Amino acid sequence: MASGSGVNTVRPADLSGADAGAVSRLVEAYLMQTEREKAEHLGGIFDDAALPGRYREEVDAPELAYRSAAVYLAELDDLPVGIVVVQQSAEAREIKRFWVEPSARGHRVGSALMDAAMKQRDLPIRLTVWDWRDDAIRMYAKRGFAPVPSWEDRPRLLCMEAVL
Repeated sequence: MASGSGVNTVRPADLSGADAGAVSRLVEAYLMQTEREKAEHLGGIFDDAALPGRYREEVDAPELAYRSAAVYLAELDDLPVGIVVVQQSAEAREIKRFWVEPSARGHRVGSALMDAAMKQRDLPIRLTVWDWRDDAIRMYAKRGFAPVPSWEDRPRLLCMEAVL
């Protein structure tokens, strides 16, 4: 990656056009890393050749998987390096996917993506994070997120919310 000074852009992704490939690649990298970590922390086998089927639409057809979501793409030195996906319901906005390529970390890409995800504050903003992701949990806490009673049935998945 070129050594630039910081985030050039964080903008809504064009899922029906030029950004679909970048979104697909970034989401796949996030999902593969998550599956790798789940195998390590929860037991099981990680198959680096294939994602579980439940994730295929997000990678193969992000324009369909995220048709009711806000998707923001971060570019560093004009290269797509990060993504955040925010789903909205009647009671909250939920950060569903959040990923910055390892080579782009330390350039405030994650902060810029969180700014975009938290721009609208008319509803509580919530997210889930695996309890072993200490750096992410600290970042979320600095952004005003706090643990709340779980809405998930998966063990070790921490539910957090930022109130208005």
